[in-house]
Amino acid sequence: MQPAADAVKLFMKEDVTPPYVDWRIYTLAPMLVVLPAIMSLAVIPWAGHTTDPITILGYEFEYLAIAPGLNVALLLLLAITSVEVYGIVLAGWSSNSKYAILGGIRSTAQMVSYELSLGLTLLIPVMIAGSLNLNEIVRAQAGGWFVFLQPVAAIIFFIGVLAELQRSPFDLLEAEQELSSGYNVEYAGMRFAMFFMAEYMNMIIFSAIWVTLFWGGYRGPFTDTYPLLGVLYFILKIAASLFLMIWIRATLPRLRYDQLMSFGWKTLLPISVLNLVITGIFIVLAEEGVFSFLGF
Repeated sequence: MQPAADAVKLFMKEDVTPPYVDWRIYTLAPMLVVLPAIMSLAVIPWAGHTTDPITILGYEFEYLAIAPGLNVALLLLLAITSVEVYGIVLAGWSSNSKYAILGGIRSTAQMVSYELSLGLTLLIPVMIAGSLNLNEIVRAQAGGWFVFLQPVAAIIFFIGVLAELQRSPFDLLEAEQELSSGYNVEYAGMRFAMFFMAEYMNMIIFSAIWVTLFWGGYRGPFTDTYPLLGVLYFILKIAASLFLMIWIRATLPRLRYDQLMSFGWKTLLPISVLNLVITGIFIVLAEEGVFSFLGF
C-alpha cells in the first residue's frame, strides 16, 4: 500500500511553481516524459495464438496487444521512447535553475550516448527474425530464445536500458553532492511525481521489450495449447527483469560521470558495432549454405 499512500500524499501536496520559470514548457515537460511510457504499451504482444484467435468479452484478438501485428512496431517504439529526452532537457531548461539545467544536460547526454549502443543491439533480433514486427520476432524464437544465440547483445541491451532509465550505477542525475537533485529539483507535488512515475513505468516497458526481443516474449510451456498462459509467463519474466534492476541498484556503487561516458563510447559502442558486423556475416554465410554441413 506504500505506493498508493505516496500517490495520495503527492496529490495533497501544494504544487509550487517557482518564479521566473517558462511556465508553459515547465508544465509540458512532465507530460512529455509520462506519455511516451504509456504509448509504448500499445505494440507489446502479451500473448499469441496458434490457430484460432483469442476471444475476450466477445472480441477476437490475433495477438493480445492494443495495436497488434504492426510491421514497424520496433521502429515505433524507438521513436516514442526518444521523445522522453526532450521532456528531461526541457524540464531542466524551463526551471530557471543552474542545478536543474546541469542535471538536464547531463541526463540528456547520457541517454543519447547509450541510445547508440541500444539501437545497434536492437538490430540483432531484427536481423535474425527478418522483421520489425514484435510478433514475428517472438514467433522466430520458437526454436530457441535469442538470449542463447546472442548473449552479448542481451547483456549490452540490458546495460543500455539501465543507462537510459538512469538506474544505478548510472543514476548520475541524482548526484546530490553535485546537483542537489537534477533536472526535477524545482518541481513539486504531482508534477514531481510524474517524473518518478515515468521512471518506473519505463522500467516495465523496457523490461517488456527486453523479454520480447531476447527471452521469448510470451513463449513458455503449454502456450501452444493455452495461449492466454503466455500472459502469465510474460508477467513473470518482466518481474524477474525488475528484480534484477532493483538488485543491481542495491549492490553496485554509482560511477563518476567521466567513467559513465567513457564506458558508453569506448567500450559498449565498439562491442555493439563488432557484434552487429559479426552477426551480419554469419547470417549471410548461413543463407549461402556455408554451414549446411552443421545442420543450420
